[in-house]
Amino acid sequence: MIVVTGATGGLGGATVEHLLTRVPAGRIAVSVRDTGKARHLADRGVRVRQGSYEDPAALRDSFAGAEQVLLVSGNDPAADMVALHRNAVEAAVAAGARRILYTSQQGAVPGNPYAPSDFHIATEAILGDSGVAWTALRNGAYGPLDQVLGPWQRTGVIAQPQDGPVPYTDRDDIAEATAELLAGDRSFDGPVTLTAPTAVTFDDFAEIASDLAGRTIERVVVDDEQWVADQLTLGVPEQITRLMLTWYQAARAGYFAETGPALAELLGREPRSAADRLAAHAAA
Repeated sequence: MIVVTGATGGLGGATVEHLLTRVPAGRIAVSVRDTGKARHLADRGVRVRQGSYEDPAALRDSFAGAEQVLLVSGNDPAADMVALHRNAVEAAVAAGARRILYTSQQGAVPGNPYAPSDFHIATEAILGDSGVAWTALRNGAYGPLDQVLGPWQRTGVIAQPQDGPVPYTDRDDIAEATAELLAGDRSFDGPVTLTAPTAVTFDDFAEIASDLAGRTIERVVVDDEQWVADQLTLGVPEQITRLMLTWYQAARAGYFAETGPALAELLGREPRSAADRLAAHAAA
């Protein structure tokens, strides 16, 4: 059996949808905080179980019978994510899982200034000490481009801090590749980087956007502290703003520049590019 956590969220939910095209629903279980939100999966034959990283006993029960477990990483900046992920790994081991897959992050290496890198590194170390086969899916950035680029269609400007090359990756491509790993014969031991084929900068996005819009879209570099002040004015909490600033700092330092072939190999096609994603966003 395959057990998926976070199945009522974006990535976990999309992964389950792709799994349902590959294996019988009875071979899939989900461990979710609120079972009511997974009723649509139960109606299709998926086993829905209650579990959360904060409740080790319930988590162990929700992983019962698992051959593989997909641990979708938490993202609460106020929580002790390392301790919560340790609970999840230990529960999967106790349930007898033969392989644990964990959604890590591209560039999860020492020195990366992007704050979540630290708990991803620590979680990968916990997996390495678990005694169970494991795969860390170091996923490329897959956030919505309207959040990444801002309201360029309205303003004609991409105004963000200094950045660096990033292979902005389609979330559904990552979900499909994850389902292929869970359901297929291919496996990776340890970390594997899953990204779009090409890393691009905001300058590149401005060129792509200009072609799509038929007018010049300008790239404006905003000073870090000015950007923080602007975000605070918009009502974004300072903790979130400072966290996002570390992402820009990591990008400009080259921590997200790496690309790799694994995503294309798992999909059996080229992943969606940044240009594909921006065109879809602009048409929406």
